[in-house]
Amino acid sequence: MELRHLRYFVAVGQEQNFTRAAEKLGIAQPPLSRQVQQLEDELGIALIDRGSRPVHLSEAGRLLYEQAVQVLERIDEIRDLVRRLREADRDRFTIGFVGSTLYGKLPEVIRSYRAARAGVEITLLELTSVEQIAALKAGRIDVGFGRIPLDDPAVERRLLRNEKLMAAVPAKHVLARQKTLRLADLAGEPLIVYPKAPRPSYADQVLALYRDRGLKAPALHEVRELQTALGLVAAEAGVCLVPASVERLRRDNVAYRPLDEEGAVSPIIMSCRKGEQSPEIALVLKLIRQIYRKEGIVFGA
Repeated sequence: MELRHLRYFVAVGQEQNFTRAAEKLGIAQPPLSRQVQQLEDELGIALIDRGSRPVHLSEAGRLLYEQAVQVLERIDEIRDLVRRLREADRDRFTIGFVGSTLYGKLPEVIRSYRAARAGVEITLLELTSVEQIAALKAGRIDVGFGRIPLDDPAVERRLLRNEKLMAAVPAKHVLARQKTLRLADLAGEPLIVYPKAPRPSYADQVLALYRDRGLKAPALHEVRELQTALGLVAAEAGVCLVPASVERLRRDNVAYRPLDEEGAVSPIIMSCRKGEQSPEIALVLKLIRQIYRKEGIVFGA
């Protein structure tokens, strides 16, 4: 008697039909019938009344069915236990990130890390900069990539670079005719910022740029995420400031224009636990430096 015999027999007992049981198992009906017959031959007793419609289990068949279900459930539990043990024994590295960093160099960093650490299981979690701090302290992530310079004595921050900002404007708007824009050019338009919560966030960086220049948009729309903000720009509901790498996200009816404005940048910050000596963190930093050097990007500027 083999496990497949029990699985096939239980499937017939559950479906009360050889055809449906075969479909459930993903095999043809004749092999299924032969396997059940082999089981009956080995046990020397009929398990199924084939003359009934739907098919019924004999008294011996009902007894075997109850025991077989328990055996198969136990086998599944053992497999799950072994799988969990295998996974627990495998090295893991968990990365937290804000969504906009995926339009920059982070995907290339992750690919390079995978190539260098093929045996390490990488987990990616989209978290705001605020959420990353809590996740680092709780040990849920090993490193975070965000945009807000939050101070916490338990977390070490490294400025990777300051990314220039661009204006996302409706493609048919008069502002789209200009090659570059200043914030004063945008001040007359409704402003769309993201994320709406939690704060502080990238939205506060954008609002601070306006406030520092004595500018105020006639209307403010706060949305949860970048994609929603660009959707509103496409709908001509306002303008939005986005990191330059977001320009790669081509969207109909949205035009991107560089900002000719000093200080119109958003930092990309790598965070880890204070005093972290992990060789994985060192490797990630090494890979970032290599990628930046290749792309002509100045690290920390």
